[in-house]
Amino acid sequence: MEAKNSVLVVGGGIAGMQASLDLADRGFKVFLVENSPSIGGRMVQLDKTFPTMDCSICIVAPKMIECLRNPNITLLTYSELKEISGSAGNFTVKILKKPRFINEERCTGCGVCGQHCPVEVANEFDMGLGIRKAIYIPLPQAVPLKYTIDRENCLECGLCQKMCRAEAVEFDQQPQSFSLDVGTIIVATGFELFDARTRSEYGYGRYQNVLISLEFERMLSASGPTGGHIVRLSDGRIPREIAFIQCVGSRSLKGGVSFCSSACCMYATKESILIKEHEPKCEVYIFYNDLKVFGKGFQDFVARAEDEWGVKYIRAFPGEVTEDPKTGDLTLWYEDTTENVTKSIKVDLVVLCPALIPRAANKELAGILGLELDEYSFFKSKDPQFMPFDTNIPGIFICGYCQGPKDIPESVAQASGAAARAAELIALMTGKEAQ
Repeated sequence: MEAKNSVLVVGGGIAGMQASLDLADRGFKVFLVENSPSIGGRMVQLDKTFPTMDCSICIVAPKMIECLRNPNITLLTYSELKEISGSAGNFTVKILKKPRFINEERCTGCGVCGQHCPVEVANEFDMGLGIRKAIYIPLPQAVPLKYTIDRENCLECGLCQKMCRAEAVEFDQQPQSFSLDVGTIIVATGFELFDARTRSEYGYGRYQNVLISLEFERMLSASGPTGGHIVRLSDGRIPREIAFIQCVGSRSLKGGVSFCSSACCMYATKESILIKEHEPKCEVYIFYNDLKVFGKGFQDFVARAEDEWGVKYIRAFPGEVTEDPKTGDLTLWYEDTTENVTKSIKVDLVVLCPALIPRAANKELAGILGLELDEYSFFKSKDPQFMPFDTNIPGIFICGYCQGPKDIPESVAQASGAAARAAELIALMTGKEAQ
């Protein structure tokens, strides 16, 4: 069989997009498969990035648009990889495209349908803090800018269909299955959050004023559910004392994972500085086990947070968070590991930094592709030092957080490395020079 001059990229987050753009710029045809209605991944939910404090969406949105407009990239959003056959250079993959119940060619993204939809449900993009309609786009900068109908919550009242001048609403859409021939495959499925509800001692899910970090990130964002205002969910009051608890579910053998998630110390520092920018009088405490600040400029970033912004770092192991049911105020009990004594502190808001863990769907995807997983369910590299992008299956490569804990810059760098390996293999098998 003739080797195929194309690549399948599974996962449309920052790593998957970077790998796709690198390959497309070299002249290779790329099929970018994303499970959700829009590409962008977790990065689009962030307000700023560390340590530069650049606007996150300002960085990622141009890459999203470039993926849409690049003639060598075909976006397959709201789609899943279901089957694979063949070998390196000649893979055949089966893709399942879920029904949006919207004709993508006709939909203009005008939003009139959503304005008239009577159903309101929790918005996943805002981590459940905001609301969306049953016909929706995940975020204002969604790519592609096409609406999707949530049939689980849809009343089928027909209002959206009546109001759509483009006649794009199609309630009778069915799943579509089709096959693609590709030379290589890159897996970049990202991460999900550890369920902080399993650490009941911190009260997440029971106390309104205990949030997880990504919920707080959406609160900090001007496009978020509170318009960028930091408030307590219990009473809408501006908090004057906020505590961050690190390593919730990570570096733990008790109901969690033993590895460090790599990015938590830095994003807590970033969020602390943002708090100080929003509310200079607010006291911010970061309760940590060890500070993992090993990247370029990271230690200086922490030093600035402490010296210039007054963020207080406390090396301690928090044991419990309790709530005053009348006021919603919180008391954090902890062991000060420098003095070996038990202390407590009263705060208005607690932000938990949960472990970043591999997606549960990795196990199913690994079964489809025949890939090996490590003990934590990360995709396993053939050789972490010398062949970090290669897997046990020739022609299938990995990059980003699905391979192991890392931050955004490292994920981007690794995506370019995986793209280079995929291009190299195709060039060797086809005799075509990669551009």
